[in-house]
Amino acid sequence: MSVILSIFKRELKGYIQSPLAYAVISVIMALAGYFFSAALFSSRIAEMTSLFMNLAVILIFAAPVLTMKMIAGEEQDGTMEFLLTSPVTIPQLVLGKYLASLALFAVIIIMTFIFPGILLTISSPDRGAIAASYLGLMLLTASYLAIGIMCSSFTNSQIIASISGFGILLLFWMVGWLSGNISGPLGQFAKALSISEHYGDFLRGIIDTTHLVFFLSIIIISLLISMLGVAKRTWS
Repeated sequence: MSVILSIFKRELKGYIQSPLAYAVISVIMALAGYFFSAALFSSRIAEMTSLFMNLAVILIFAAPVLTMKMIAGEEQDGTMEFLLTSPVTIPQLVLGKYLASLALFAVIIIMTFIFPGILLTISSPDRGAIAASYLGLMLLTASYLAIGIMCSSFTNSQIIASISGFGILLLFWMVGWLSGNISGPLGQFAKALSISEHYGDFLRGIIDTTHLVFFLSIIIISLLISMLGVAKRTWS
């Protein structure tokens, strides 16, 4: 546990010292503020569904950018060999890095609490729906980051890691659109794989075990594949 904590602190310090992290946070908060204001003034309804949906799309771009260096960056900096020969296991390495990225995005999500705070001062929004939406957003973000680290574990290029992560996340999001145009078992399969379908119920205040299992499965499988990707480097 102490090794994971050490890697966690190292990665978090790297984020704190990185201008890229501050730029991404600033862009996310600026866009979130815009979408929140636009929805509030146009509909005049005290709800945050559109903001949560837009945040999910914004994070498709942001998550790969902030995870692309997790493993690929170590190769480019020449520190991967040192890490793999030090008393650090591959699971500890991957989990430490993953938890650091998750902590950073948890801070971003906490910063968005200002928006429901505004609604609570001017109206009476559905607090249960907002709480469920935040749970869904956290699970969604955790899944995005796990996929981003998975992509970073299989390449030495941060650019390739970022682009491939974006592509996979976009595919998981867009497959929901296909499910509406395809009937039969194939349509059901596409719907079952759709991140947007599973995320949508949280925005309606519905917390279903199926959705929890879906997101947790993505996280676990992606992290296991990430460990395999790092292990592959030790074999070559």
